[in-house]
Amino acid sequence: MIESWVISDDSRVPVSSETVLEALRSRIDSGQLEAWLTSSSGRSLALVTNTERAMVMLFEEEGDPGEHAVDPGAQRSSDGFVLSNGQDDEYPDEDTVRIREAFRLVKHIVGTGSWPTDARRVVDR
Repeated sequence: MIESWVISDDSRVPVSSETVLEALRSRIDSGQLEAWLTSSSGRSLALVTNTERAMVMLFEEEGDPGEHAVDPGAQRSSDGFVLSNGQDDEYPDEDTVRIREAFRLVKHIVGTGSWPTDARRVVDR
């Protein structure tokens, strides 16, 4: 069975690798900087952005510490990662990626179910 993904707080209509970026851009343009996608197999994919950088996290199941994309060697930190509850977070840039890279990662995960082979990530388990 092919895994399907939905944006958790939107309609329950599945998004494909071809439509997920348009949906995410629309959310970001409307000020929703946090998005959670849920797969038909129970996995979760999260993207939190400040519109320039994003934290991308993949969880196998509820309670899983997961994995997140990284930018090794990035020296600074960035703020403006606003969660749906209003919390405004700051993250080291090495724990986030540029928004363009985040979109590439999300599109690939939604399309294939796994990280791209060249993705730099940390397993937090």
